[in-house]
Amino acid sequence: MFSSTARSSLALCALALPLLLAGCSTAPPAAVRPPPPPAPVPAAPPVVPVEAEPATPATQPAVEFIASTAGPVAAVLAYADKVRTLSPQEAGSELQRLGDPGDAPLVQMQVALALAQTRNPGDLAKAQGLMQKVAANASEHAQPLRPLARALAYRYGEQRRVEDDRDKQAQQLRDVQKRNDQLTERLEALRAIERSFSRPNNTAPALPAPKPASP
Repeated sequence: MFSSTARSSLALCALALPLLLAGCSTAPPAAVRPPPPPAPVPAAPPVVPVEAEPATPATQPAVEFIASTAGPVAAVLAYADKVRTLSPQEAGSELQRLGDPGDAPLVQMQVALALAQTRNPGDLAKAQGLMQKVAANASEHAQPLRPLARALAYRYGEQRRVEDDRDKQAQQLRDVQKRNDQLTERLEALRAIERSFSRPNNTAPALPAPKPASP
């Protein structure tokens, strides 16, 4: 038989044993790790301004810029839109700037478009000839421009016929006016002659008075 002291010690041990077992079986809580810092947002690349088309009208850099970005047909159309507002004097200056187009189809079409704005006799025929040359050019550079060159050559031909008819009509009107003026002058001359015949003759000498009879 155990003494009362021993029984008390055993009871305490029996009570402490489950606590010790529970403490041994329970793992210590894991340390809470802080969330990782947010990834840095990459800086936006610097905005590089896109080269814009030069604003100066009818300049070769503008045409070359459009030709390299949108194609030669777009360059010709843009050039045509710019030169159509030029005065004849400005078109002449533009022709001096362009110079001899040589065998370059794009420059040939530019020269033709400028020639069509000079209003000088014969320049429209030169413009039509240049467009026909581009339309007949079988080179690689002329291929995309040939349909537009044919259309413009036809248009210039129609414009020449209209202008020729207008000049003929104007000349006919001048001839008719000239004949009318000549007829009017002749009619006035005939009327003057007629008036001279119908005017009384006041210049005839007066007859002498009769002498009285003698007594």
